[in-house]
Order: sequence, then structure tokens, then C-alpha cells
Amino acid sequence: MAGCCDHKTTFDGVSDDYKRRLWIVIALNAVMFFVEMTAGHVAQSQALQADALDFAGDALTYGISLAVIGASITVRTNAALFKAVSLLAMGLWVVGSTVYRVFYIGVPSANIMGTIGVLALLTNLASVALLVRYKDGDANVRSVWLCSRNDAIGNVAVIFAALGVWGTTSGWPDLIVAGIMGSLFLSSAFQIMQQALAERRAAHGHALHESL
Repeated sequence: MAGCCDHKTTFDGVSDDYKRRLWIVIALNAVMFFVEMTAGHVAQSQALQADALDFAGDALTYGISLAVIGASITVRTNAALFKAVSLLAMGLWVVGSTVYRVFYIGVPSANIMGTIGVLALLTNLASVALLVRYKDGDANVRSVWLCSRNDAIGNVAVIFAALGVWGTTSGWPDLIVAGIMGSLFLSSAFQIMQQALAERRAAHGHALHESL
């Protein structure tokens, strides 16, 4: 989106179309969180439960994003930082619980993992299609895109984990995928945090320059 004097401005979410798309994606993610967490418990799959947390994180992220659209740069960057910390906490939980389960390995149900993984992938492909035109925005908007991308990648990984569990009759593929997803949470958290802090510094520098 272009601003005046040929200076490019960053999309901040102020769009009725963007808000409508977010509401749809929030509903999809909230439903899939409950479906996948239940299936993960039944199947004893750490990867499914990690992916379910990703859905929960997305629903939270999108809700916060809606709430702060049009707010000041301070409010928006604070929201982005909160979401980054939430992703960081989820990532640490997934990595920690995966390490714990390494010592108590069970073989999850590959059939349930594969079926729910495909359903989750279809849900996230729909979300990605809805949000792809808004993937380049401020830290708040960017966090929405990163969470959607994480889910799609996570779903593909869960499907591969299901194939690995089925082929090896071992729980290791499930745990490996869960660990990778936890690392993805951590990476996204740091990306969002870095962009939010950079935007805050830029806004403060601009305000200081205007006051001189």
C-alpha cells in the first residue's frame, strides 16, 4: 500500500475485508483446536496435541489482532509482543513435553493422526487462502500470517508423522515432528518480537524527529 510522497506505508489491518476474513479464520481455528486436541488425546499423539495448540494460538492471535486494529503503534506493538510471548510459551511447552515423552514412548494411532492431519490441513489451506493477500503488514498483521503458515506446515508434518508411525510402528516419528513444531513456534515468536520492537523504535524516532 503506497502512502504520500512515494513513501510506502505498512498495512495495519484497517480494512473491512480483512476483518471479515479474520472472523472466518477465528471460527475455523477454534473448532479445529477442540477437534484436534480431543483426537490427540485419544490417539496419544504428541504431534496432534502440538498442532492443536497451534490452532489455539491462532485463534488467540486473530482475536487480539481484531481488537487492536486501528489502535496506536504502541498498542499494536504491545499486542504483537504479547502474541510473541504466547508463542514462545507454547513452543517451550511443546519442546519440554516432547523431551519428557522421549522417556515414555508409546505408539500413537497412525489412522487417527492421518485422518485428523488431513482435515486440519484442509482447514488451514482455507485460512491461508483467505489471508495470503495480507501477509505483508505490520507486526500485528504479520503475526497472523506466520501463525497461519505454521499451521499449514504443522499439518503436513503431522501427516508425515502418521506415515512414519504406521511404517515403523514406533512413536519416534510423532515425537520428532512435535519437536520440530515446537521449534517453529519459537522461531515465529522471535520474528514477531523483533519486528514489533523495530516498529516501536521507528515510531519513537519519528515522533522525536517531529517534535524537534
